[in-house]
Amino acid sequence: PKMKEDNCLHAALICLGMLYYSHAITTEKLNHARPSLHGHHEKGKEGQVLHRSKRGWVWNQFFVIEEYTGPDPVLVGRLHSDIDSGDGNIKYILSGEGAGIIFVIDDKSGNIHATKTLDREERAQYTLTAQAVDRNTNRPLEPPSEFIVKVQDINDNPPEFLHENYHANVPERSNVGTSVIQVTASDADDPTYGNSAKLVYSILEGQPYFSVEAQTGIIRTALPNMDREAKEEYHVVIQAKDMGGHMGGLSGTTKVTITLTDVNDNPPKFPQSVYQMSVSEAAVPGEEVGRVKAKDPDIGENGLVAYSIIDGDGMDMFEITTDYETQEGVIKLKKLLDFETKKSYSLKVEAANVHIDPKFISNGPFKDTVTVKISVEDADEPPVFLKPSYIFEVQENAASGTVVGKVHAKDPDAANSAIRYSIDRHTDLERYFIINAEDGNIKTTKALDREEIAWHNISVFAVEVHKQHQEAKVPVAIKVVDVNDNAPKFAAAYEAFVCENARSNQQFTTISADDKDDSANGPRFIFSLPPEIIHNPNFTLRDNRDNTASVLVRREGFSRQKQDLYLLPIVISDGGLPPMSSTNTLTIRVCGCDSNGSLLSCNAEAYILNAGLSTGALIAILACIVILLVIVVLFVTLKRQKKEPLIVFEEEDVRENIITYDDEGGGEEDTEAFDIATLQNPDGVNGFIPRKDIKPEYQYMPRPGLRPAPNSVDVDDFINTRIQEADNDPTAPPYDSIQIYGYEGRGSVAGSLSSLESATTDSDLDYDYLQNWGPRFKKLADLYGSKDTFDDDS
Repeated sequence: PKMKEDNCLHAALICLGMLYYSHAITTEKLNHARPSLHGHHEKGKEGQVLHRSKRGWVWNQFFVIEEYTGPDPVLVGRLHSDIDSGDGNIKYILSGEGAGIIFVIDDKSGNIHATKTLDREERAQYTLTAQAVDRNTNRPLEPPSEFIVKVQDINDNPPEFLHENYHANVPERSNVGTSVIQVTASDADDPTYGNSAKLVYSILEGQPYFSVEAQTGIIRTALPNMDREAKEEYHVVIQAKDMGGHMGGLSGTTKVTITLTDVNDNPPKFPQSVYQMSVSEAAVPGEEVGRVKAKDPDIGENGLVAYSIIDGDGMDMFEITTDYETQEGVIKLKKLLDFETKKSYSLKVEAANVHIDPKFISNGPFKDTVTVKISVEDADEPPVFLKPSYIFEVQENAASGTVVGKVHAKDPDAANSAIRYSIDRHTDLERYFIINAEDGNIKTTKALDREEIAWHNISVFAVEVHKQHQEAKVPVAIKVVDVNDNAPKFAAAYEAFVCENARSNQQFTTISADDKDDSANGPRFIFSLPPEIIHNPNFTLRDNRDNTASVLVRREGFSRQKQDLYLLPIVISDGGLPPMSSTNTLTIRVCGCDSNGSLLSCNAEAYILNAGLSTGALIAILACIVILLVIVVLFVTLKRQKKEPLIVFEEEDVRENIITYDDEGGGEEDTEAFDIATLQNPDGVNGFIPRKDIKPEYQYMPRPGLRPAPNSVDVDDFINTRIQEADNDPTAPPYDSIQIYGYEGRGSVAGSLSSLESATTDSDLDYDYLQNWGPRFKKLADLYGSKDTFDDDS
């Protein structure tokens, strides 16, 4: 039944479309008076003129409904040409978007059908071109005509929200109608056709706290005074329905999570009215006594609480700070407590919100108070000195046992235990002082010297007799008072110089004094000459009354030859009571000066040296010259007599017999000069090599007949005989220089010219001189030199 209903609806739409286009095509044909291709519905009477606007109807649009699922192709419309007489000679051609795939045309009748189901959401319209041609020749009979096929929408898409879940916040206690969030849905259907895309919003879950505007999707609060502390989060479901919300419309939903944000609508509140705390009297300032906390259900900055002490007898003894991490008030000790003086304190503490919202000021006051009672606990305290430090004075050089001063400490506890005193020996290593353990009197153990140590800084301990662990310590500074026990002396080791030509009453030096005593027993210094030389004929003294004195010449004319050194005693007295004095000796040298008084020489032999050198000095100089001349002559003589030999032997070795041949042969190719084959070791060929590093087991006896005749000139026989004797006589040391002729390499007619067994035996010979024999002996020098080097390295 449903399919039948759809087919009927479709047929009605087609008929309506054909009627819609028929009038327009007829008008077009009459106005242009030419054959035309048009949608065919019915013909008007020939020659009849219709009095209506030229383009009142548009013929070139067809409609086809989307999502058609019938068994037969949908008839979209029919094309017909005025020149078509129905004899089949005209052929209709369709081209453009979807032609031949979605849309097909009957080339004889001009009927257009849709062969596939169309979806408007995929494509809303198609543009096609139709043309009538001669069936036989394919010659166009009319110009091509373009038309549009529009896909008619049906409600086949439900609304969809942009997000599956929404999250929103709204302050608690907001007024009714406060906007929370707007949700939006979209519908893929055609909004210009029918109500398929007309959406209406409604709330499915979340009443009665929230509502939604049907047309806009704005969610608003629906109840006043929603309290976050009662419920913080709400879940709301919103529906969007098309067809204007009427029956049969499609719908979609979304979830909205709404969170109430906090406002400061709750004051802080202490959970109790009184707090009890205790603290030891031994506690130090800054130590924590206890904590209080006012509860505020608000969060964040709305729940911040600040604490303060507003009243009580302990305001001067305690303070309170705020721990913002735990929102607690921390009560701390401000001053030292004394159980014996006061045993309890009372505080009134206030907790107030830091940030107050004026909108909710009527909910206040946003503060609360509480009483804190603090009891002081008795503690076993150490002794306490009456003073934080002591300063005493004692005269230097005072006798041992002199009382310096007295320290006193007491037990602050109610028991008032007895106290014993002692000196910290780390502060009095020399043990200058002792203390009476009972009464605290400090005495000297030896005479003190201010000039050695002016201040003594010691520490005194006080401990309870019955509780040794309770002790106190106090610094004691002892000043050694100065007495005049040091006479003044020269400030430096003075040595004065006076010119031979000095004038009478001429000042030539100034002296000053120094005193180890304090300034009260030192300056002013008085300078004078001893009474026995007060009339000294050479020098006199003048006190400058500024702790200095000037030395003057009393007479004119001094001679270094007669006396070049004078010693002048000077008496120096200080200003102490009683005064102290000392006699100091000033050394005065007589020197030669120029006319301006500048020193030239202070040596008594200066006049003698001007005349010439002494005899001893002249003899020493001449002796040095003679020695140098002898050394030079010897050096020149030795250099002339020294002759460098052509060959340098470190030690003469009689075993080496060197024969020099000035004749140079033709090398290996010259076989006529000498038979080199005779130099080969015959025993080496047989594998026999005698050993010279062990003692032989038998005594060698020379074989008769081997020695050649003395007058023999056969060199070959001579060499072979000597070789056999050397090889067969293990007892004889290797005195011969020719031992074994080692064979070097192959392809060379000549064998090695090295010493016998030189490559395998140890030798005491030194062959360093081969380096000086020139390039012809380079090979031998390299062989033996490398061997020695190898031995040294190993």
